Amino acid sequence: MSELRWLTDPAEVDPSLRAALLACWRDVTNTGGAVGFPVVPVDDATVAPVLDALVGSLSGGVQLLVATGDGGLAGWLVLERNPQPIFAHWATLKRVQTHPTARGTGVGGRLLTAAADRARGLGLHSLHLTVRAGTGADGFYARYGYREVGRWPGAIRLGDGELRDELLMHLPLGTDQPG
Repeated sequence: MSELRWLTDPAEVDPSLRAALLACWRDVTNTGGAVGFPVVPVDDATVAPVLDALVGSLSGGVQLLVATGDGGLAGWLVLERNPQPIFAHWATLKRVQTHPTARGTGVGGRLLTAAADRARGLGLHSLHLTVRAGTGADGFYARYGYREVGRWPGAIRLGDGELRDELLMHLPLGTDQPG
């Protein structure tokens, strides 16, 4: 069973955790995960500046959820709130990933459930995320209540020039929905 922990300040990401996040992101990408890099394989030098920018953005509005267990870092995701008042009732999940060695253990579902619980606790009405079409990830998210509400045709250009749709997914949180 993994332990879940929310981080809201860059200082909470010590060098050991940073190294684990970097390795996870690299390994997830290199095993086919659609987590932000169009050309694979990626190495630490490619992932590091993107990870550092993400860690540097941590604040009350950008929160990192990490899952750790006996084998180290099992997975993580980012919950990003909207700073604009007209969008402040919903947030976006980003970089949802489960380390390849932890797949099939329920960590991904635990991350999604914890993110939805956190969002409800923050008084949010819904969560949004985007998924690269053709990966099957939309089916995974659908098992946790997300539904496709749209798509941007050809929005993602992969390293080989292939275009993929980006799927827009939505999870209502059961809180009072805006009228």
